[in-house]
Amino acid sequence: MKREFKELNTVVLGVSPDDVDSHQDFVSKFNLNMPLLADTDQKVCKAYGVWKDRGNGRMGVERSTFVIDTEGNLSQILRQVEPERHIDQVLAFLRGG
Repeated sequence: MKREFKELNTVVLGVSPDDVDSHQDFVSKFNLNMPLLADTDQKVCKAYGVWKDRGNGRMGVERSTFVIDTEGNLSQILRQVEPERHIDQVLAFLRGG
């Protein structure tokens, strides 16, 4: 999968409020090949509007994908994604389809 994104001149980053140790465990568990950024103060999550009330007073992240072009413009937002199912949708968008 990494090769396909590289061919499309695309960098994939994950961001979550979990700490670095948690990210290392997650990367190992799911054999991820992308960097994960620790947003432990939720500044990035709040700026992108994905830090949400999950009910019963619990806050959490709404899994989302943001496509930012080479000029730094936000070109697509996919909300409430299931990572295993939306990769093809992102690749199609990047290919212009």
